[in-house]
Amino acid sequence: MDNKKKWMIPLGMWVIFEIVAITLWLTKNNIFYLLNFSYIGTSIALGLFLFQRNYRHARKIVQLMVGLYMLIYLGLICQENMQIEGFWYYLFTGVFEAATIHYAVAKIFGPLIFGQGWCGYACWTAMVLDFLPYKTSQTSRKKIGFIRYITFAVSLIFVVALFLSQVGNIEKIMFWAFIIGNILYYAVGIILAFAFKDNRAFCKYICPITVFLKPMSYFSLLRVKCDKEKCVSCGKCKQVCPMDVDVTDNSRKRENGTECILCMECVKACPKKAL
Repeated sequence: MDNKKKWMIPLGMWVIFEIVAITLWLTKNNIFYLLNFSYIGTSIALGLFLFQRNYRHARKIVQLMVGLYMLIYLGLICQENMQIEGFWYYLFTGVFEAATIHYAVAKIFGPLIFGQGWCGYACWTAMVLDFLPYKTSQTSRKKIGFIRYITFAVSLIFVVALFLSQVGNIEKIMFWAFIIGNILYYAVGIILAFAFKDNRAFCKYICPITVFLKPMSYFSLLRVKCDKEKCVSCGKCKQVCPMDVDVTDNSRKRENGTECILCMECVKACPKKAL
């Protein structure tokens, strides 16, 4: 990759987030959105730049910068429920703020550009799980992906029940739901990681967010592609992929293709620079 392309990728990603930041700032008349999305875009652009400079922990830096910001500042300090329950809550109240904007940008329309890049660079659950010892799956895929639809439905039913029962102080309930929900996610994620010997088992089978991410990711603009002329079919890319994606297949129907988190481990592992 020449120097021009190396600069264009992180710069392009930064520009996309700046457009979102400025648009929301002007339309919502709230400088928070300018600062919020500028920070996230700059963090991601920095990570991409460091990756191109072959810095080993580039993605981890982005995960910590964005993940901790959303978990601690937005979630705990500002008391915004950034989990899927928060999305349902704000959606039902008709308020296009906080979680609804976050989901629209990162998890509903954003994947049309960067697929499941959210999971690789910004998710505060995966941020912790990626510190566990099983960077790649040590076992074959389990046929239990349907569980994600159950957790998706449970989150929706939970919020609907709150509205139908007309409970008081619902915002406080949503804040505690955020805290308890995160504790459960971490606990289940860690247990599954050791049970299946796969750090990303939670992402593959349980996470309800993937119900939004997977359909849009099919059309993702940013994708890892294989140069068939350079590829020698050594299989190293498949060995290091945490999501079991067959990146040697350029088809959009490739195995587990909608689950690529753009971690670029395959790119780093390829001995022929075919990816």
